[in-house]
Amino acid sequence: MAFHSAETSKSRGRETEMSRPRVDPPISVVMPVYNTLQYLDEAVESILGQTRPDFEFVIYDDCSNDGSYERLQEWAGRDTRIKLFRGKRNLGPGASSNEVVRFASAPLIARMDADDISYPDRLELQAKAFAGNPDAGIVASLCDVIDSEGKFIRGPEAWRLDRSSWFTPFPHGSMMFRRELYDAIGGYRDRCEYWEDLDFVLRAAASARILVFPRALYRYRQSYVGTRLASRQERVEQAMDLRYRAVDRIRQNRGYDDLLGETSPASDRRVDPRVFISLGSLAIWAGRRPGMFRRFFRRARLRPDFRTAIAAIWLACTSISPGSWRGLTNLLSAMHNSAVSGRLSPDEPVEWRTPKPGGLEPTPPSTAA
Repeated sequence: MAFHSAETSKSRGRETEMSRPRVDPPISVVMPVYNTLQYLDEAVESILGQTRPDFEFVIYDDCSNDGSYERLQEWAGRDTRIKLFRGKRNLGPGASSNEVVRFASAPLIARMDADDISYPDRLELQAKAFAGNPDAGIVASLCDVIDSEGKFIRGPEAWRLDRSSWFTPFPHGSMMFRRELYDAIGGYRDRCEYWEDLDFVLRAAASARILVFPRALYRYRQSYVGTRLASRQERVEQAMDLRYRAVDRIRQNRGYDDLLGETSPASDRRVDPRVFISLGSLAIWAGRRPGMFRRFFRRARLRPDFRTAIAAIWLACTSISPGSWRGLTNLLSAMHNSAVSGRLSPDEPVEWRTPKPGGLEPTPPSTAA
């Protein structure tokens, strides 16, 4: 595939870059971009303003058509740390995540999402955590959650680090990982569309420790539109169903690679009822009603079991009063956080663990995409 590079810079930028002291180990910040113009400046500024200034900022534009690439060219012309690339065709989230890492040169890779914000000390603290924990493969952090307008929705859920789960308590964009781990597990898998981040972490957890700062080093933007539900509803539902089936396999101490080769159309299979809790949560935290009852009865795999009952009750409660549900969830989270506050230091990363096979079935994170 051919690429167009935009690595031009001003002489003043070169002098600034040369004057910076070299800090080891080197870091590559990687950010795939697709049509995020309205959030792009905040995302880029949050990286360029890091307290650890020594890094390369690799940005891959996945054929945006909203002016994102042109705006990124302006940024690349102002800061020599930016290395900008653009593909000839749209690859999608999984493949573009691999493509941007391909252009990175450092042994530590910090992921960044183009609609989110990193706090200034993020890179510095994560690099120090790696230096003190040579057996760690990923260092992530909890997050503050904001809406599409940047309004604060809720804070970090530190209590989730006190228990094991198959679903990550940290957002994908907050991760820093070792390049050697990425290479060893084969990077992201495009067949895990819309949950390629969870698939990556679950495979990484089998061979390396995952550390998480129990405070926010990152702002995650909860955007209902970002899931592309309007145009790809069945595709997203099918992807979430595959995610749940894969986790069920892991709980049984079985692999799920064979599930990734399925080619059955989305309309041919009903989906796990929990899919509508996961997708409904995106609407709830974006300030909307789930509005999925009709879809739930048409598409969910309805059975006289616990999963179906819980999903139906959840949809009913959140549809009646989404604001009350958000308030109750925040209250319960605050109570859980208070219970673990004495055991978790905000500046000391703790190990995140997956359950033993056969353990209790988890609930997906409210920040899941």
